[in-house]
Amino acid sequence: MLTFASGLVDAVSFLGLGRVFVANMTGNVVFLGFALAGSGEASAPASATALAAFLGGALAGGRWRPAGEPTRLFAPLLAVQAVLVGVALAAVGWDLGRYAVLVPLAAGMGLQNAVVHRLGVPDLTTTVVTRTLTGLAADTPRPAAWRRGLSVASLACGALVGGLLHAGPGPGWVLVVVLVLLAGVAVAAGRAYQAGQAA
Repeated sequence: MLTFASGLVDAVSFLGLGRVFVANMTGNVVFLGFALAGSGEASAPASATALAAFLGGALAGGRWRPAGEPTRLFAPLLAVQAVLVGVALAAVGWDLGRYAVLVPLAAGMGLQNAVVHRLGVPDLTTTVVTRTLTGLAADTPRPAAWRRGLSVASLACGALVGGLLHAGPGPGWVLVVVLVLLAGVAVAAGRAYQAGQAA
């Protein structure tokens, strides 16, 4: 679900905010290079802002260390990410401009990546598929192959659905879907954690 949501938010940012990503920071680094080289289609301020907001979110997620195992972080940080998506949705609704949408989305994706990094699930980053595709092609088939394939497919499907919604009802509807997904995953994770504690 988180990988699917990454595809959705990148559809909003790339298609609606002008050649900038909020989840795929590799793309922003490349776009920043293009912009500094004088490409008129890439925006150095937008790419740099997305990078800074993403790093800020990742820093906050990495520094928040409540007692206990990393799974305790999952639901609360996803709830914070859902709030940030809500802020971006409000910015779209009130037409507050590119950066009012870009900053909370990128910060939320930084939080998400920090949480997933802390959980340490192999072959599942939720935003980057280059390494996942390399593993699928270069490694001998193993049980993790299905997880790698599902990760790539989820990101592609999220981007597809995000692109269709962006072209149809508009970017606000994409963010509504992201908000519902994040809230659902946060609630499910919180319940699972409490059930595990009670067992």
